[in-house]
Amino acid sequence: MRSDARENREKLLRAASDHFAAEGPDASLEAIARTAGVGIGTLYRHFPTRESLIEAVYRNEVDQLCAAAGELLAERQPAEALAQWMERFVAYATTKRGLIGALKTIVSAQSDLFPTTRERLLATVGELLAAGIAAGQIRPDVSAEDVLTSMNAIWAIASDGDQWAARAQRVLRLLMDGLRFGAGAGA
Repeated sequence: MRSDARENREKLLRAASDHFAAEGPDASLEAIARTAGVGIGTLYRHFPTRESLIEAVYRNEVDQLCAAAGELLAERQPAEALAQWMERFVAYATTKRGLIGALKTIVSAQSDLFPTTRERLLATVGELLAAGIAAGQIRPDVSAEDVLTSMNAIWAIASDGDQWAARAQRVLRLLMDGLRFGAGAGA
């Protein structure tokens, strides 16, 4: 892909992510193109259908979330990296909440979208946990499956506008407190 086409695609994904998070899956494609600074034809060249755009946004969000783990581990102590990654998980979840109904509708039962996403998230959580356990900052008796399952509790939080993200972050901070508890004892 040419650099200008790649740049337009990235701008469209960012704009679509913002619009879908704010307005849901029925957000105006024209508004998305306008926000990205491109014409509607450019949007359709990259994403021939609304469904292909929704799936691309979802995959892009997962890619960014998983890539953040390595960056955070390079910049911070492992427990802080995990806590910061969980905050990014809330941002990812905010976008996904706006898309979840549409994703379930457009993804066929044979699609690997959700299982592949789950495996990538488990691997990422596993990487963050391993670093934290090795540093004696995270208790050693938890698995990536335990943590991801606990993180998924945020989906049960009632949707109450702007308060959802703040409540989700509080829940994940409680989880971090539990992951730090007894960290030095079993290391």
